[in-house]
Amino acid sequence: MPNRSASRRLRNSLQGMLLSTGLLGAAQAETLVIAGDIWCPVNCVPGSAQPGIFVELAQEIFAEAGIQVQYQTLNWARTLREVRAGELNAAIGAGVEDAPDFLFTPTPVAQSRYCFYTRTDSTWDYRGVTSLPGQRLGVINDYSYGEQLNAYVKKHGKTDQVQAVAGDNALELNLGKLQRGRLDVVLENSWVMQSTLASAGHEPLREAGCREPDVPIYLAFSPTHVHSKRYVDLFERGLQRYRANGRLQALLVEYGVKK
Repeated sequence: MPNRSASRRLRNSLQGMLLSTGLLGAAQAETLVIAGDIWCPVNCVPGSAQPGIFVELAQEIFAEAGIQVQYQTLNWARTLREVRAGELNAAIGAGVEDAPDFLFTPTPVAQSRYCFYTRTDSTWDYRGVTSLPGQRLGVINDYSYGEQLNAYVKKHGKTDQVQAVAGDNALELNLGKLQRGRLDVVLENSWVMQSTLASAGHEPLREAGCREPDVPIYLAFSPTHVHSKRYVDLFERGLQRYRANGRLQALLVEYGVKK
């Protein structure tokens, strides 16, 4: 028969040793999981030197509260589904229209500008939604582009006029279709497109106008997770502090983007 008293003393002794070295605290550290499809420089390749502006902000802000941030890449539709279910803690770069039931900080992390991109030989310009008919528009499934554009995408989503793609490489798919002549226009965040076109292997594109107004984007927290309200409060306080002390602006400069 096992000696339970001796086992308990051994366990307590081991815990004491682990606590004294910090190992038990590390093993029990709180972890917050954030996710999104790659939308660099908002969020980039996990584990890279520059995992993304939103990722670095989250890691630094939550580290101050002793919370470890784990970053995953998933397609956008799955990200929203799993965050909504509480299986993940937050969606990276979401707008309120993406998931109005999510929890958002009062302060957005950034303002997202969506622009229209064509091949360099095109002469078409975006002059409001009424200028879109006749153009085959490439968008990403489940992205929010603002009320008017969302309505246009929904109305024409089952026709050749609006072609939505999904997956971790959705933008690359749209760019490929644009270059092969299967699309006339691609709608994308200006930060993301600038970053993508700056990488090797991409042909130059023409910016044909941008939608207005810009869309606030956030680290959007699960409506069902028990700790979401606390995470929102922690992240908001961190954002305010980083705006005031210049850390946020310095991070934008590191990624080569403007506020």
